[in-house]
Amino acid sequence: MSLQVEKLEKNMAKLTIEVPAEELEKAIEKAYQKNKNKISIPGFRKGKAPRKMIEQMYGKEVFYEDAANELIPEAYDKAIDECTEDIVSAPKVEVVTIEAGKPFVFTAEVALKPEVTLGKYMGVKVDKVDVEVTDEEVDAAIDKERESNARTITIEDRAVKDGDMTVIDFEGFVDGVAFDGGKGENYPLTIGSGAFIPGFEEALIGANMNEVVDVNVTFPEDYQAEELAGKAAVFKCVVKEIKEKELPALDDEFASEVSEFDTLAEYKADVKAKLADKKAEEAKTAKEDAVIEAIIADAQMDIPDAMVETTQRQMVDEFAQRMQAQGLTLEQYMQFTGMNPQMLMEQIKPQAMSRIQSRLVMEAVAKAENIAVTDEEFESEIKVMSEAYQLEIEKVKELLGAKGAEQVKADIAIKKALELVVENAKEAKATKAKTKKAKAEDETAAEEA
Repeated sequence: MSLQVEKLEKNMAKLTIEVPAEELEKAIEKAYQKNKNKISIPGFRKGKAPRKMIEQMYGKEVFYEDAANELIPEAYDKAIDECTEDIVSAPKVEVVTIEAGKPFVFTAEVALKPEVTLGKYMGVKVDKVDVEVTDEEVDAAIDKERESNARTITIEDRAVKDGDMTVIDFEGFVDGVAFDGGKGENYPLTIGSGAFIPGFEEALIGANMNEVVDVNVTFPEDYQAEELAGKAAVFKCVVKEIKEKELPALDDEFASEVSEFDTLAEYKADVKAKLADKKAEEAKTAKEDAVIEAIIADAQMDIPDAMVETTQRQMVDEFAQRMQAQGLTLEQYMQFTGMNPQMLMEQIKPQAMSRIQSRLVMEAVAKAENIAVTDEEFESEIKVMSEAYQLEIEKVKELLGAKGAEQVKADIAIKKALELVVENAKEAKATKAKTKKAKAEDETAAEEA
């Protein structure tokens, strides 16, 4: 195999890879053996027709595609090992020459890791994050615990009020005519949940048990059932059950039931301490994010589109794995959210760019500061990995291989570089802790609003 590397614009390169003719011949023969049982030739039983007969009837190119698919992955991997450039994207492959008796030639267009020109990275200014825990935050955390320990009681002596858990029968009418999908029996509905169209749940407040109530509503203009969109409707409803949550009393008995403490005062102090720990961790993450963002803002790098696209696809795969762990396929998720693969890729693009920029600048800092990784640090990281995956240390090293080991060392160097720049950062005024994730959630909420 031979390799030629041509540098292109915007940190792209074209690899021209040539595979010897004899390797192509082996791949064509393998393709013939794989497919001969599927091909019919007059005068021959399936699987018995000679390769030359098949090529004469269907053309000599009949096995070329399978042969190319057989050769390209291995040849590309060998080229990557031989190439001295740092390739950071999946290849865009194009066959140049494929003909029996001649070398097989294909090209792979790839992105190269861009050079980073650092600006200021030591002593960058970031906002100091407020980690004070307020009494209101403690009370909110305890109220949440009370909610999870509330008991449900059946109500028989009053009408429906906001927050009640009801069971209802209903039937909807438009212009006096019942419509499809507008009827339900023994339907559980929590008043105020927003599960029904606007105005429906509020109209049930004040309704008594077994009383027929006319609920007048108007379907939204963008309602999913087009035949109902924008139309006025009347739902005849009967409340069959009313239940409400009864929160436990906020006393020593409650504290002893939900914690290891005997008194409410001790329990509150523990809740406050845990909230403080959580805020401190969030503040640490927020400071790291802010430092990295400041370094990125003052750095220069030309990131190729192919590198971004490869990272986007990796992140989509990671997201799909998380969905699968929750029992949901990526296809189901897109159906539920109304998204398509292109929309998901576009949505994840800013995060992909941020991930790339963060790693590139931290690698540049590690290089600029001559940060080295000791054998002890490497072995310690391998031990953590072996415990996480429940594998022997030597097995982890075997699975990583030389390239994987270098990746682990690079990750450790980046971690040390981050610790260095964060330690040297200068904090300004205090702000509420807000990580990248929290910022993204705020932006999403704003868009949805």
